[in-house]
Amino acid sequence: MTPRLVLASRSPARTKLLTDAGIGHDRLVSDVDEDAVVRARGVTDAEETAMVLARAKAEAVAALPEAAGALVLGCDSVFAFDGEVHGKPLDARTATARITAMRGRSGVLHTGHWLVDTRDPAAGGTGFAGGAPASAEVFFARMSDEEVAAYVATGEPLQVAGSFTIDSLGASFVERVEGDVHAVVGLSLSTLRTLAGRAGVSMPQLWAPRG
Repeated sequence: MTPRLVLASRSPARTKLLTDAGIGHDRLVSDVDEDAVVRARGVTDAEETAMVLARAKAEAVAALPEAAGALVLGCDSVFAFDGEVHGKPLDARTATARITAMRGRSGVLHTGHWLVDTRDPAAGGTGFAGGAPASAEVFFARMSDEEVAAYVATGEPLQVAGSFTIDSLGASFVERVEGDVHAVVGLSLSTLRTLAGRAGVSMPQLWAPRG
């Protein structure tokens, strides 16, 4: 039987990445209060924050009846720049200030992954629950004030970690990436392969039937 993968994320970039990689999946979104989780855990490090949130989302969705019998994957991305942790800016003023500071410089995008195997042992379930981070350093072009304003005006940077994307409009302003490029999109395929393997599932088993 083909294992069912559930992505615990509303991110269109993550679901597109899985689809483009041929990985069949469903999507269930948790109602995790990210700020409350971070405050409760007292985390300040970007990588640790990403891992804590990825775990919280995966565990919340894994507890839903709709996720029973599935592998549940939670992900969260956090950008570290100039000693500060940057999540989603949410408003144009914050996005403008961040992008203006980032242009011509670099920061590190950390994506946390957490996988929960909710399958019944009789159906091959392992009970595995664990995670791993994936990171990459992102180098930005020297954007003009007009380019910054135009990019923010699209609304794209407001809802993404670090105020930028590399798979849409923001790609024009990224000079290079050192590390796992997929981690910058929001989901490392190689990390998923590792975690799925620990749950006894190979990547070919997750590929959606073709034709």
